[in-house]
Amino acid sequence: MARVALVTGGSRGIGAAISQALKAQGCTVAATYAGNDAAAAAFTEQTGIKTYKWNAADYGASKAGIAQVEADLGPIDIVVANAGITRDAPFHKMTPEQWREVIDTNLTGVFNTIHPVWPGMRERKFGRIVVISSINGQKGQFGQVNYAATKAGDLGIVKSLAHEGARFGITANAVCPGYIATEMVMAVPEKVREAIIGQIPTGRLGEPEEIARCVAFLVADDAGFINGSTISANGAQFFA
Repeated sequence: MARVALVTGGSRGIGAAISQALKAQGCTVAATYAGNDAAAAAFTEQTGIKTYKWNAADYGASKAGIAQVEADLGPIDIVVANAGITRDAPFHKMTPEQWREVIDTNLTGVFNTIHPVWPGMRERKFGRIVVISSINGQKGQFGQVNYAATKAGDLGIVKSLAHEGARFGITANAVCPGYIATEMVMAVPEKVREAIIGQIPTGRLGEPEEIARCVAFLVADDAGFINGSTISANGAQFFA
C-alpha cells in the first residue's frame, strides 16, 4: 500500500515540487494551502494531487484537516512541514504583530502539523517527518529576526523528535534551503537577485526540485538510520 504523505504549503513553490516528487516516488499525497484557492485548484488539475485548505497556525484547524485527510486517504505516514511566511523588518521597527504572525505559522505551525499524527505513527511503529527550515535559521539574516528565530527553533524540534521517535521507527530530519528560484525570489528586483547570487559560490539560485529530492531521500522506507539530521542545500553559501 502506498505511503500517505502530508505536505503543508504543498501547492506552490518548494512545497509543490515536494508534493510532486513524493507522488512520483509512489506516495499518496495531500497538499495543504492557506488561502490561494485558484492556485490550489490549478495545482490539483495539473498534478492530480488533492489539496486541503487550513491555516497551519491554528491547532484546531490543523487537527480537523488532518482528520479529514486520513478519512479520505488513510493514516498519514509522512509529514513535510513546509508552510511558512515572512514579515520582514529591521528589529527596531518590527512590531509585535509581525513577530507573532511568523512565530505562529513557522514554529507553532510545525507543532500543530506534527502533534496530531504523532500518536498514530507511534502505534504503527513508522513515521517520516521532514521540516523545511532555512539557511537563515542557521546563520541569521538582517531584517529577519522573527523568521530566523522560527527556522532555528524548527531545528530544535527535529532533534528532540528524533530522540523521542527513534524507538518507534519514526525519523525526524530537516532540510535548510538556501536561496531558491521560487516566485518570491524571482519577483525581487534584478539587481537584488544578482547580489544574492553573488554570495552563492555555486553561482546560481537553487531549484525547488533540488530541495524536493532531499525530502524524497529522507522519507524513504530505507532511510531509517538517518535521524535528527539537517541537510543544507545552499550551493556552498553557508556551512553549519
